[in-house]
Amino acid sequence: MAKEAGRNHALALRLWRTGIHEARILAAFVDEPGKVATAQMEKWVRGFDSWDVCDQVCSGLFDRTPYAWSKALEWSRRKQEFVKRAGFVLMAALAVHAKDVPDTCFAGFFPAIRRGAEDERNFVKKAVNWAIRQIGKRSRFLNRRMVRLSREIARLESRSARWIAADALRELESAEVRRRLK
Repeated sequence: MAKEAGRNHALALRLWRTGIHEARILAAFVDEPGKVATAQMEKWVRGFDSWDVCDQVCSGLFDRTPYAWSKALEWSRRKQEFVKRAGFVLMAALAVHAKDVPDTCFAGFFPAIRRGAEDERNFVKKAVNWAIRQIGKRSRFLNRRMVRLSREIARLESRSARWIAADALRELESAEVRRRLK
């Protein structure tokens, strides 16, 4: 449906306003990142009520806007579960899609990831884990940094943090990932 509709900002806004779950996902696929303003991002993020809408909008649209980096940090500090998740999903998506950005740009996310690791809510902890794994698979440099951060997180007094760290380390230290990064 998105291919057939093509990129269309006005259509995306109309789809979002319907409030229909599938229409909101489709809105992310047809919207034009260059026409997305911060006001739209704020309105949409407050409307996230499921992990899949959050993930599709953040990794298919918002990460391609010029505001993605600042919103990732800003939202990772918010209290609302899906807004906070959106911050970490943006971090994961930027690690995959922002290929022209130097690895050092991701260092700004490390304190937010460490803080977010203590959030016990399922949708947040899984997004924090996703951000660690995607950033850590970007390069050897970032792999080493994420392994180090994961070991720090493992020492926190939080079940969520220990789960995040163990799962991230399992992947980041795997032979497959190490081989791919050489």
